[in-house]
Amino acid sequence: MNAAAPLYLPYVDEHTTVVAAEADAVWRELCEALHRSFGSGRAAAYARLAGCADRTASGPRPLAEGSTLPGFRVASATPGRELVLVGRHHFSTYALIFHLDEPTPGRTRLRAETRARFPGPAGALYRQLVIGTGGHAMGVRRMLKAVRIRAL
Repeated sequence: MNAAAPLYLPYVDEHTTVVAAEADAVWRELCEALHRSFGSGRAAAYARLAGCADRTASGPRPLAEGSTLPGFRVASATPGRELVLVGRHHFSTYALIFHLDEPTPGRTRLRAETRARFPGPAGALYRQLVIGTGGHAMGVRRMLKAVRIRAL
């Protein structure tokens, strides 16, 4: 999947927080938060079970194009501006896109946009389990809150 591909995936949701820090600090903490969230052995086990294309953490750190986390590959990375993660497994093709902008000096708006396709009956069931239950939204909001608190 190339960097432009996520735009063709159906929109799922978007969550936003404002962080009292410069974009560079938010970027560093976002990369750390993603590593904490998806760099564990549990995430790798889930990635194997779901049949994810990317099952291990590899590549440059901080995250850069080509880096991987279990379940995700970095399609593009513009430090302090945008991070595009893409992935696929048996039940879905998806993207998690982080946008950073500075509405005022010393404050950064961090948006997490999710796009995904859930093909077939198994995909529809998976969507209900992950999106329909609110679990995905809760996880994304928790990650954004962690970035907001730790980037100070």
